[in-house]
Amino acid sequence: MTDPTILVFDSGLGGLTVHAEIVALRPQARYVYLADDAVFPYGGMAADVLIERVCGLLDVQIARLKPDIVVIACNTASTLVLPRLRATWPGIPFVGTVPAVKPAAHHSASQLISVLATPATVARDYTHDLIRQYASHCEVQLVGAPKLASLAEAFMKGESVADADIAREIESCFVEKDGRRTDHVVLACTHYPLLLDAFRRVEPWPVTWVDPAHAIARRADHVLVEAGFPEEPHGSASPVQVGFAEFTSNRPPGAALAKALEARGLVWRAMDERNGDRRVSQSAALR
Repeated sequence: MTDPTILVFDSGLGGLTVHAEIVALRPQARYVYLADDAVFPYGGMAADVLIERVCGLLDVQIARLKPDIVVIACNTASTLVLPRLRATWPGIPFVGTVPAVKPAAHHSASQLISVLATPATVARDYTHDLIRQYASHCEVQLVGAPKLASLAEAFMKGESVADADIAREIESCFVEKDGRRTDHVVLACTHYPLLLDAFRRVEPWPVTWVDPAHAIARRADHVLVEAGFPEEPHGSASPVQVGFAEFTSNRPPGAALAKALEARGLVWRAMDERNGDRRVSQSAALR
């Protein structure tokens, strides 16, 4: 079989954390990274509106791109849209993103863990069900960070992001009780690992920041193997194929974001949601 075409979808730039881990396992795959930045963030959208938005958008793009797998690299979308997408496209595997509560609870020595998420993910029944199922022996602090994903977007675009603003968003993750301290924090939004260096600068004590991106990538790779695509050799030195990043706003990235995309093997490509036409940007064509 030829190398697979992999579509990675997110509301914005957070899915780049997942994309990078998949590329590390499958550098020869063909990638399209699709960001629904025209309506970012998803947190304030009603569930039915979000389902119609995401499924309608992906129906068009799946028909256009014919991917071999679709990775929904967004916690908010994953908890809502996967059943409908799988019913609509039974021949295409979908891999979603869920908060990594299970490994955090399993490895916590203090049995104090926190789930750092968007307010929408904190409110989802799915999140509470995960905690009941996998972390009943732990005390779990749910922290809805209203501005953190937007701060991550700003950081990726080269804008100034103050450590003090990040510290305010994450301070509730750190709990001291009966001589114990929080020792694991689940990053339940794919945007958050983009700010990991800042988290470590402002954390009041060291914790394990649990990023699910590698586990999602392993799952996607396993699904592709099950579908008949051969595994790429571990530690393959194969050059990464240039992929495309498309944004529903059709706004070309600024210099800082274009550089960040290029570092991840992606170049921007304009798209037209109405009819699926696409034009390679002049900067991409010149590379």
